[in-house]
Amino acid sequence: MRKNEVRGANAVEMTAAAVLGGLLALGVAMMVLLLGAAAVSNGILKQDVTMQITALACVLGGLCGGALTCLRWRARCLPGGLAAGGVCFLLILAVGLLSGDEFSLGLQALVELAGCLCGGGLAGVLCGGRLSRRRPGARKK
Repeated sequence: MRKNEVRGANAVEMTAAAVLGGLLALGVAMMVLLLGAAAVSNGILKQDVTMQITALACVLGGLCGGALTCLRWRARCLPGGLAAGGVCFLLILAVGLLSGDEFSLGLQALVELAGCLCGGGLAGVLCGGRLSRRRPGARKK
């Protein structure tokens, strides 16, 4: 019974890390989108680059959120980063559903999913340094 309690606590920590990383990723993505919208409205960027701005926002958000998740969940960095990217995508999808009239998963949703997962995966690869695993009987000489 004690072993299952430890596993349950570990699952709660992993879930909390992924949710916090996803929330940070959503915040970073929204700030990048806000800056992109300001650049388009001021004439600095053309309106044709909105898909690229969305992809950039999702990648940067996934990268920041995945890095936070990797800091909180050191044992599994790549799955942690991907989980943060997935949570970010689900939050972006939920915000889009709440603000929109219809439900359609088109090219925009595919770009968001790919951007969030790539950013989270990149954070998992970059933050996931090799852990030194020594045998229990081995000692330094």
